[in-house]
Amino acid sequence: MRIIFMGTSRFAVPTLEAVVRAGHQVLLVVTQPDRPSGRGLQVHASPVKQAAERLGLPVFQPEKIREESAVQRIRSLAPLDAIVVAAFGQIVPKAILDIPRLGCINVHASLLPKYRGAAPILHAIAAGETRTGVTTMLMDPGLDTGDILLQEETEIGPEETAGELEERLAEMGAALLIRTLDALESGTACPTPQDHSRATLAPSIKREAGEIDWQQSAAAIVNKARGYNPRPGCYTFLKGQTVKIWRARLGRESGRIGPPGAVLSVDSEGVEVAAGQGSVVLVEVQPEGRKRMSAADFARGARLEPGSAVLGR
Repeated sequence: MRIIFMGTSRFAVPTLEAVVRAGHQVLLVVTQPDRPSGRGLQVHASPVKQAAERLGLPVFQPEKIREESAVQRIRSLAPLDAIVVAAFGQIVPKAILDIPRLGCINVHASLLPKYRGAAPILHAIAAGETRTGVTTMLMDPGLDTGDILLQEETEIGPEETAGELEERLAEMGAALLIRTLDALESGTACPTPQDHSRATLAPSIKREAGEIDWQQSAAAIVNKARGYNPRPGCYTFLKGQTVKIWRARLGRESGRIGPPGAVLSVDSEGVEVAAGQGSVVLVEVQPEGRKRMSAADFARGARLEPGSAVLGR
């Protein structure tokens, strides 16, 4: 099949690789422009651009895919069988959706119609979901509202982070996309309209939303820490200094109590902190200006003891 691929983040890389491995002709890879990132704000190419260059594929990086020049570049490659989209980061306009013979097929990291939007994995884990999956759909001008082609479901591990789940779903999505292309090409695909009454949204989350509210339940705090790992990250404060939380688990329900945010115990397993309901054990943290470390090492350096401090503002 003659295909254009659109994607940006690392979630999309396995799908691009699978399309090439399946023998389809990738005429162009469309991805976001190089952006500054990291501590030094150095300009970096997207993971998809890096993969495309490694695979010897031509790359196109429009600032906005809706621009007429971008639409014309894609239209110039017609006839097209399909456009494959995975974690691209921009809404694809109808002018492009109408170009390929079989349509534009999106790989989305949720069981649509749940968690439409840019951050479905983060929202699913933070909400305490125990199952999720991947969906391929025929794109329309809406936000993840198109007809469903195929879906595959999986469990979410009780301690699995968003980063870990993303890696699994990326591989699942790649395999599902190849099955979807085969079904479309053979005429056996059965697009199914979504039940829009069951839709939920999963918008991007800013860094500020990662601050822990110790008044919440321990389960809500732990799920948030898992869902926001690695991006945008969860954090709290100790004596005015930011402490990023990389790993946390539910406390031992020892019966000890204290105000939300109070340090309840410190041992080799971590730092137990009181929540609005239950307690949270911090396992791995990153103090401001320092590297990631075990919470036990952090506690020794900060001289944390039960009753000695309250985390938060």
